[in-house]
Amino acid sequence: MAVVIGLTGGIASGKSTVAFMMEQLEIPVIDADKIAKEVVEVGTDAYHKIVKTFGERILQENGSIDRATLGSIIFPNKEEREKLNKIVHPAVREMMLRKKEQLLHEGNEIVVLDIPLLFESDLTHLVDKVLVVYVDEDVQLERLLKRNQLTEEEAKSRIQSQLPLVQKVALADAVINNNGSIEETKAQLLSALAYWNK
Repeated sequence: MAVVIGLTGGIASGKSTVAFMMEQLEIPVIDADKIAKEVVEVGTDAYHKIVKTFGERILQENGSIDRATLGSIIFPNKEEREKLNKIVHPAVREMMLRKKEQLLHEGNEIVVLDIPLLFESDLTHLVDKVLVVYVDEDVQLERLLKRNQLTEEEAKSRIQSQLPLVQKVALADAVINNNGSIEETKAQLLSALAYWNK
């Protein structure tokens, strides 16, 4: 029986590291962030809707969407952000489902949907099991500051824009505590996979 795993966590919790480990184990990972970029490429349905909604001021000279300009419109404004999400989210979901069905059809025993906002976007119905990558708040802040060269205030605001990790842990089927070494993280991953894929 194939199992579909929803991989999630918080910003700078180490989710990408775990996704990479899964790929090294030859488990197919469908990455929501990558798909979100694909569905807004020039000429797509979502692209046309975004330009119609936000105007040509969000375009670069080559016609592609200028992420920085669009970000400056949607991040401070919840209504504008929701307009964008209403266009992008259904397109991302549709493509993820198509890829998931194809991978299951090809006989894969495990398929992973890597969705950073799995709970926030209410997408748990797409998966059989939820795996949360967890780190302590201070570790998360420290990693984010190091990785993105943000001020502490900017980093905290990004962390706070997501559901707290402790709440995600409470909703998870399995948790990887990523405060330790890479080896410890991998051992936890292997034990979760073994348990689900008996």
